[in-house]
Amino acid sequence: MSRIGRKPITIPSGVNVTLDNTLITVKGPKGTLSRELHKDMKVNVVENEISVERPSDNKLHRSLHGTTRSVVANMVNGVTEGFSKSLELVGVGYRANKTGDKLVLNVGYSHPVEFTPETGIEFEVPSNTKIIIKGIDKELVGATAAKVRAVREPEPYKGKGIKYEGERILRKEGKAGKKK
Repeated sequence: MSRIGRKPITIPSGVNVTLDNTLITVKGPKGTLSRELHKDMKVNVVENEISVERPSDNKLHRSLHGTTRSVVANMVNGVTEGFSKSLELVGVGYRANKTGDKLVLNVGYSHPVEFTPETGIEFEVPSNTKIIIKGIDKELVGATAAKVRAVREPEPYKGKGIKYEGERILRKEGKAGKKK
């Protein structure tokens, strides 16, 4: 049995979970999320708990068991608390600012790079070297953070670029000098 898949998910007050065949919809104070789950997974909503069961012990069902439970738990967590990812800009002249709802990055290119947020995503720029990406869908927040980071990934020699907060960049030594 999957250790994660066996754990029941408690539904906090103010959250409404509806199950229509394989479509699960979670409504909460921050918004609504819905997702199509795998047809073989059995999701049960009883009072204030959600449990996920698998039909058999074959490899596909075992792999889907914990994944399905995690996805549903992230939906419940997203509509109650939300998710966020923090990015840092490292480099001389690298800065970010917010114009309207767009994120504008100046990261060493000849032009500024603009990001328009998808629905459900919000950018915050507390300082010109820090970006916070917020939303209720964990997958979308992570994907957006990865797209922003991909504009200028940190390079291993000086560490310049856009990195996740707390990310450790493996540094390389520069070219060795000529020996006599």
